[in-house]
Amino acid sequence: FNKLLDLVKKVAGSDEAVFGMEATGHYWLALYTHLRQQGYPVHVINAVQSDALRGMYIRQAKNDSRDSFIIAEVIRFGRFCETSVSSPDLHALRELCRHRFWIVDSISDLKRKVIALLDQVFPEYETAFTNMFGDTSMAILQTCPTPKELSKMPLEELCHLIEVSSHKRFRMAKAQELQELARNSFGFAMAGDVFSTMIRLYAKHLDFLKQQVREMDRKIAEIMDTLDTPITTITGIGPTLGAYILSEIGDISRFSSAAKLAAYAGIDPTMRQSGEYNGVRNRMSKRGSPYLRHAIWLA
Repeated sequence: FNKLLDLVKKVAGSDEAVFGMEATGHYWLALYTHLRQQGYPVHVINAVQSDALRGMYIRQAKNDSRDSFIIAEVIRFGRFCETSVSSPDLHALRELCRHRFWIVDSISDLKRKVIALLDQVFPEYETAFTNMFGDTSMAILQTCPTPKELSKMPLEELCHLIEVSSHKRFRMAKAQELQELARNSFGFAMAGDVFSTMIRLYAKHLDFLKQQVREMDRKIAEIMDTLDTPITTITGIGPTLGAYILSEIGDISRFSSAAKLAAYAGIDPTMRQSGEYNGVRNRMSKRGSPYLRHAIWLA
């Protein structure tokens, strides 16, 4: 950073240098903050805009030098939409929500892996529970996930495991049902130890990720309390979805119309028109924030 400032001071005065950067990844944020603290004007643009200008050049070369030149051209051209930097609270909330989104996605992926394994080794298992990933089922998957293990487990011990994990909702009848399914299973019997190990590990990892989600939800609720926002009064929007929407929008005053906010969410329609032709079966643009679009869809 100090080398950069020394170079800038050699070629331009402090009131002549203008910086431009793309809002991609996370590398730009620290540089942006320090340049602003030094008093330099900094323009943060969407990478879609610089990519559009790249298409003007015949040679489609892409490297760091060319990317920097194209960003500078966008700034010189002056027709760009700046990406605003949120307040510290909203920025922290956005990072928390995006990480939560990634963990929830990981949970879904792990569940698919567990189902794929059970379909091979114990296909009848899903008929025993309305929710295969509820507390009772998860306790069994972490203890005796294969038909061989389940059928050999002492009935009283299995009954106790089910009774404790279900808070006495299920008892001996459920234990007998599970062992009957295990003894008559059509599942793949070979390599049972490998299947058992994988299912146990995935189930334990699922519990750990669910605990992380609960911790993040508590932190999100704490930040939302400090913001004092009415967004949770909307039907279908609780603290978590409200946090997703608020943190992705940031300062709503930067949108001069509802249509521009819809475009930022990527739920605006594309336009197809040429001469006398007007397309009527247009799709959503999906060019904005995928996190905001997902939260609105969930709500």
